Amino acid sequence: MVAAVLIDIDGVLTLSWKPLPGAVEALNRLRVPYALVTNTTSRTRAWIAGALADGGFRVRLRDVFTAPAVTSGYLVEHHPGARCLLLNSGDILEDLTGLTLAPPDASTVDVVLVGGAGPEFDYATLNAAYHHLQRGATLVAMARNLYWRTEDGLRLDGGAFLVGLEQAAGVEATVVGKPAPEFFETALLGLRTPAADAVMVGDDLDTDVLAAQRAGLTGVLVRTGKFQQRRLDASDDQPDHVIDSFADLPALLDELT
Repeated sequence: MVAAVLIDIDGVLTLSWKPLPGAVEALNRLRVPYALVTNTTSRTRAWIAGALADGGFRVRLRDVFTAPAVTSGYLVEHHPGARCLLLNSGDILEDLTGLTLAPPDASTVDVVLVGGAGPEFDYATLNAAYHHLQRGATLVAMARNLYWRTEDGLRLDGGAFLVGLEQAAGVEATVVGKPAPEFFETALLGLRTPAADAVMVGDDLDTDVLAAQRAGLTGVLVRTGKFQQRRLDASDDQPDHVIDSFADLPALLDELT
């Protein structure tokens, strides 16, 4: 029995925020509750919900769970009052409620917070983050994605730089967004659905699908977005289901129920 569905956005429902073929119709046909779970760090929850609604998707603000918003809640709970040095491309301050953000030239930082990569990830900024980590700052990441797909092809994401900071400083980041099991649990709590009765649909084999399966959900990999057949062929662990696109999800759910 499938009681709820968690759905990645970029590469599953949209590409560069444009609906993928059949995605709008498929989402609007779902007969079970769903939540949209995304590691997108360049846009706010409100912007994402509005853009999807404008594209024809039946989406409300409360349906959208983003890595920045969940990370903000994590830091408020586990590092209250911490001075956070934010490395991120895009204005997401609206979703970082309760955090104290340090200026780029701050001499004292408690948390180095890594989001999505962009031009802001220059040598001076990364080197400053490295020095703060050497002095004892905690490393927290909104996600560990190495790359994502746009209309122009694959592009490096924050995870590629996160690995360098971890190795150079000899620390391990706390990752709050996918693939952290707590991220899936937060969305499922909102849907009041246990993991065993939920499905996760994504285009990233490791971050979306296999991570969800380890958290107890049924995983569905779509062959759109950042999907790469060679990654699937080389993986020791396999998704529970593979479909060509999100447009095929309603038929799969009918089979599973």
